[in-house]
Parts: sequence; structure tokens; C-alpha cells
Amino acid sequence: MAAVGGCGWAVVCEKFRTARTLSNVESRKDPETDPYRSKYSARALLQEVKQLLSAAEEGDEERLLAVRLAVLEYELGVNHTDTEELSAGEEHLQRCMQLLEPHRLSPDCVSLYIQAQNNLGILWSERDKIKTAQTYLESAEALYNQYMKEDGNPPLDPSEHFMAEEEKLTDQERSKRFEKAYTHTLYYLAQVYQHLEMIEKAAQYCHTTLKRQLEYCGYHPVEWALNAATLSQYYLSKQCFMESRHCLAAASVVFSQAGQVPSAEDNETEQDQQDLRQRKAEIARCWIKYCLNLLQSAQKLLEDNIGELDPERQLELKAQRKKEEDEKEKGRKKAVLFGMSDICDSVLAMEEKVSSVYPLDFQEAREIFLVGQNYVQEAKEFFQVDGYVTDHIEIVQDHSALFKVLAFFEEDYERRCKMHKRRIDMLEPICSELNPQYYLLISRQLQFELADTYYKMMDLKVAIGNRLEELDSHTIKKINSLAQFAIKYYELFLDSLRNPDKVFPEVLKEDVLRPAMVAKFHIARLYGKLITSDSKKQLENMQTSLEYYTFLVDYCEKYPDAVRAIETELELSKEMVGLLPTKMERLRAKLCPFI
Repeated sequence: MAAVGGCGWAVVCEKFRTARTLSNVESRKDPETDPYRSKYSARALLQEVKQLLSAAEEGDEERLLAVRLAVLEYELGVNHTDTEELSAGEEHLQRCMQLLEPHRLSPDCVSLYIQAQNNLGILWSERDKIKTAQTYLESAEALYNQYMKEDGNPPLDPSEHFMAEEEKLTDQERSKRFEKAYTHTLYYLAQVYQHLEMIEKAAQYCHTTLKRQLEYCGYHPVEWALNAATLSQYYLSKQCFMESRHCLAAASVVFSQAGQVPSAEDNETEQDQQDLRQRKAEIARCWIKYCLNLLQSAQKLLEDNIGELDPERQLELKAQRKKEEDEKEKGRKKAVLFGMSDICDSVLAMEEKVSSVYPLDFQEAREIFLVGQNYVQEAKEFFQVDGYVTDHIEIVQDHSALFKVLAFFEEDYERRCKMHKRRIDMLEPICSELNPQYYLLISRQLQFELADTYYKMMDLKVAIGNRLEELDSHTIKKINSLAQFAIKYYELFLDSLRNPDKVFPEVLKEDVLRPAMVAKFHIARLYGKLITSDSKKQLENMQTSLEYYTFLVDYCEKYPDAVRAIETELELSKEMVGLLPTKMERLRAKLCPFI
């Protein structure tokens, strides 16, 4: 096509190129008061080119003309979508596909057809018609696979239809652009499957997308790293710790590139730096969750029916692990990992810093704990209490949970007590400063956790005391002090459930039923653990204990549905309601032998 409506082909190509520059480059500089200025200028040029082509001489090759018109319809479709004119955008994109339909599998059309389908997928997603979006995107995926199977040669990029022969792209560049378009298909499909709650499929597509972005160097480091860190949390929920760690290691390595890659204008603002710090802290939080989940999952495997480490189970699992190590190494290579990229060595080095297998003793658990603790410090650097109250507290709670699970692996009771004391030292100041009026849920969580921690410490001190020939006054004082602090925080938690008139609810809501009943049960038990030589005081404590046990029994008789939530505690409460009155009678008889 040497001439088009009396106008040189070079002029047509120049107009097309200018339209694309306006749309993709200049539009970024448009003022907020006129955000689509460059887009509208680009549209006018595209319409001009379309008119010139439509007036082409009869002798011009019909198929070539149809493909070039399809390119213009595509560009106009994207332009209208960008300016939020979705109906007009849809019309242009549909016209593009209609023009290409007979030739959609040919090398000069396939890339454009897939990109039109991608954009229709995005357009329907924005309209919240996810199923329609799914149809377009799955069709684009199928077309890519069919083309690669039947032809496989690098197809033309849509922009080449308005280039002089000497400007045409190399096969390598064509391939790169085609693969990038297909990567977009998979990226949008991952989001569609997420919307449709097809979580496993969404994760699979997300992983493939991330892998391809690395392979073809088509990614923004920060965005890629965040997507990989988010994917790690999916694998975590499935207890696929090796895959989860791999995603996090890759996220950390790729994120470190963000500081090295200069921005387009190379004039990063303070806000950009702040955003980078926040994203880094968010990835650190994903690492914390990884370490915590790995430790907690190991605890579930190792604990006996009273929550202590089962030594026989520990030996059994260690023997099993030794046997499986070689097989796991083979299996690892089959996993969907980010192996085909320049970052592979750095990722492997990062992975070696933390295990992905269940820790089976204190030393192994401690190594994972220390990695988690380092990320706690990193996350807290950004998420400070001033400005990020909720985030900061959640990080501190995770830090406390790391100590809690590490204590499970510790055999020495005194050292275990010190770990729980660290938890109290980090949680208590926050709890006392928090206004329950604004942070009721968090306040309750902290009160319950503090009560539970004091309760555990009291139990440990009782166990230490039982090993002594005779309880000394210091140990007695310590046991009583810990029990009273536990009671204090359980009572604060229970008081938070009262209405404004300070009345405790007649019926407990499902989300607080178990915690409230456990609090009542533990308070009953704590009053029974208080040590006093004053028999009168002892009798008072037993009476209080009985009242709390009775509350549980009476509540479950009145509301049988509650039994499911507290079966073990209810059984023990019934037992105590039967035993305590007799014990109290004996004590009264000692106090007043002549009655």
C-alpha cells in the first residue's frame, strides 16, 4: 500500500506512532484538571488514520486493509476504555475481533486477537460481569495454545502493521511481546478465578504468571514481590511450607531490586520512599506468618492430649523425617518454582536461612523463631504504634505467639516461665494504654491473652513447686501473685461483655461463647489454686470457685447448644460441682467442730 487516499504511507505511520506516544507516554503528564487530554488527542489522530485507510484505493489488498483497520479498532477500544467510556470501548474491540475472525490463527493476527480478548476480559471485569470476562480470557488462553501447537513461530506485533519494512521487529522481540500478551491473559484469569472463589486455580495461575514475568523480564519489582508474598500465604494455608518459603524468598530477592532500578523520571519523592518502606514491612509480616505457622503446625504434630510435647511421637517423627529426606529432595524439583531465571541462586541462598520442614526439637524451633523475630523488628520499624495502632498490635501479638510456641519446645520450666514473662512485658503496656471504647475487639484479645499467659505461668510455678520437698514462702507468694493477675485479666475480659448497665449477657454470642466459658472455668480453677493458711479465706476461695463452676453447668443445662463449645471444661465443672460442697463441709467442720 504505497499511497492511501493521496497521502503518503509514511505520514499515516507517523500519525499512528504519534497517537500511541500521546496515549502511552504523554498522557502520564496530563494535569489533574484535564486528565484525558492526551488520550483525546490520540483518539482524534486514530480516527484520522481510520478515515484515510477507509478511503483506500480498490486495488489495495483487502485482507491487509482489514487487519490494519482491526489494529485501529483495537487502539480506539483501549482508548475509550481508558477514558471510562466502556460501551464505546466494547464496540471498537468487538469490531476488531470481527475483522480478524477469519484469520485469527495467522501470524499477523493472532497477537492482536488475543490482546483484544484480554481487554474485553478486563472491561467485563470492571462491569462486575466476571463470568463473561472468564469466557473471553479462557478463549484467549485456548487460542494461544492452539497457535503454539499448530505454528509456534513468533507472530507479528500489532504495532508492526504501521511500520516501514526496515523498522519491523526481530523475531526475538516479537516473541517477547507475544509472550507478554499471554502472560497478561494468565494474570487476568488468576484474578477472575479469585473472584469466583476458585482459590486453587487462582493460585496456580498466579504462580505461572509470576514465573513467566521473571522469565520474560516483564515486571515491576515491588508489584511482583507483593504478589509473590501474597501467594506464599495461600501455600501457607495449605501447609505447603516449601512452596510458601520459595515465594517469600523470591519476593525478598526481587523486592531488593526495587531500590536499584531507577524510576522513569528518576526523581523519587518522599512518598515513593515511604511506599517502599511500607511494602518491605508487609513482606516482613508475611515472613512472620510463615515462621509462626511452621512452628504451630509442628506443635500440633508433637503435642499429647494435655498439650505437652510427646517424646515418643518426637522420636517417631525424627525417624520418619530421616527416611523421607531423599525422596523430598527429588519431589522438590517437580514443584512449580521460579527456577528459570537470573534470581535462582539468590533465592536458594535466601531459602537456606530458614527451614521448610517441621522443627522437632528446641534447637530447630529456636532457629525458625529467631528468623521470625528478626522480621518482627523489621515490620515494627515501619508499623509503629503512632499512626498504625492496629498493625503494630497485630505484629506484637505475632511476636508473643512466637514466644508461646517456642516455650512449648522448651523442657526447662523456669526458662519456659521466662519466655511467657517476655510475652507479658510486650502485651501489658499496650493493653493498659488502649482505649476499649475504640478498640474493643483488640482490647478483648489482649486481656484474654494476658490472662492465659499468667495462667500458664501459674501452672508452671505450681509444677516447679511440686518438685520441692516443701513450698517456700517465695514460691507461694509467686503462685498467688500469678493467679491473681490471671483472675484480674479474665475478669476484665468478662466485664467487656457486659452491657452499658454493667449486666452480663443472658445469652452469649457465638464468637465469645467459648472464650467467656473458658475464662469462667479458669477463674474457678485459679481460686482453687490460691494458697493460704487462713482456713476462713480458703473457704471463701472454694465458695467463689464453686460459683464459677456452677455458672458453666447451669448455662449448658439452660442452653444445650453451648455444650459443643466446651465439652471438656463442662465435664470437669460437673465433677467439681459434685466434689466441692463435701470438701467445704469438711473444712467448716474443722473451723467449728462443735456445730
